[in-house]
Amino acid sequence: MKNVFYGSLLSRAFLLIVVLITASLAASLILFRHAEQEPRTRQMAQLVVSVVNLTRAAVLSAAPEWQGALLSELAEAEGLRLHISEMDELLDPLPEQSAELQLMMDKVRRSLGDNTRFAGRRNGVEALWVSFYIGHEEFWVALPRERIEHPVSQVLLMWGIVVLLLALLGAYFIARQVAQPLRNLALAAKKVGQGEMPHPLPEQGVSEVVDVSRAFNQMSADLAANERERAIVLAGISHDLRTPLARVRLAAELAADEDLRAGLISDVVQMDAVIGQFLDYARLDESEALVLTDPGVLVTEVAQSFRATAVSVDLQLKTVAAVAVRPLLLRRALVNLLDNAIKYGGGEITVQLEGGDGKVFLSVMDKGAGIPAGLRESVKRPFIRLADARTDVTGSGLGLAIVARAARLHHGEFQLEECAGGGLVARLILPL
Repeated sequence: MKNVFYGSLLSRAFLLIVVLITASLAASLILFRHAEQEPRTRQMAQLVVSVVNLTRAAVLSAAPEWQGALLSELAEAEGLRLHISEMDELLDPLPEQSAELQLMMDKVRRSLGDNTRFAGRRNGVEALWVSFYIGHEEFWVALPRERIEHPVSQVLLMWGIVVLLLALLGAYFIARQVAQPLRNLALAAKKVGQGEMPHPLPEQGVSEVVDVSRAFNQMSADLAANERERAIVLAGISHDLRTPLARVRLAAELAADEDLRAGLISDVVQMDAVIGQFLDYARLDESEALVLTDPGVLVTEVAQSFRATAVSVDLQLKTVAAVAVRPLLLRRALVNLLDNAIKYGGGEITVQLEGGDGKVFLSVMDKGAGIPAGLRESVKRPFIRLADARTDVTGSGLGLAIVARAARLHHGEFQLEECAGGGLVARLILPL
């Protein structure tokens, strides 16, 4: 499943667009941060310099008896705290990994002097601490960190996430618009390969997709027309052969030579069987109506007609619910399976009928030489015969093709597998 996902055009196109969108957003953020950094640090430095200068001016201009009240007012109104530097004070530096703070400190030192110190925490109190001198005495002024640091707005973050999700959703629909027509084309081509005639593809979208869909629809229509024409020609030729074949049969009956008569009659019977298969294959079975049928009764009736042969037919039937089928087509399919089993099955045939998982399983098992695994799909095609496995057995090569058509028209499956004890299992699976 993982390989299918990563190998599909939809997933690859979607992932490519996602990577491009993510890279574009990341590049935009980097450029925005770079463009914003200089004005932002300048603003921060100007704020710090202004606070320090105003604080120094306020301290110098205030009368000694009013300095305590001034410091209290600055702390309450502006959030500024002023302290005299002490020898044993504990200082924690500002984060060195912050490029903005480092740039801000450089600008402040250029304005206030190189002896200006900074701290992120003083005596356990967290703030932006900046030192300055009044005469030879050093003071610390504490600025609230929120005045300097501007966290990302939650509204901005939320809208950024919304924009990203919309971009990803748009990327998915763009990728789907590209991949869906190709997927429909692949499914339709698969149906054509299985001998089905798919519904015409919608001729809409970009011009290239329209051209491909139109060409595929034309090809499907041509194949369907060729198939109908071949069926008509095959049926006509087969029907016309019946009359001269009847005359040959009559002449053979009148032959005086016993061996010649038996040989001619055998040849005529084989030719008549081949012509019968031609006619069966040429029929347009789609026209037969679906009828609710008991599979057990149908299988029993067909199997009973083979009781007269020298082959042992073992019926293993389980109770199966009635299913809507084309009875004549299903009979022809079962007759062909039994004919093949009689020709190549080694004299023992088992017919098994069972149901489960919403399906009906009809299996015909024999004890013959079987069919090599690499050839089991090819023998389902018309006029394919395995000459090396048939010896002197004659046939038209249409028996299994008729069974495959029956499975396809019933929306089922036709499987050929190796039997556990040797031989072949031909299994017809029909949906309930």
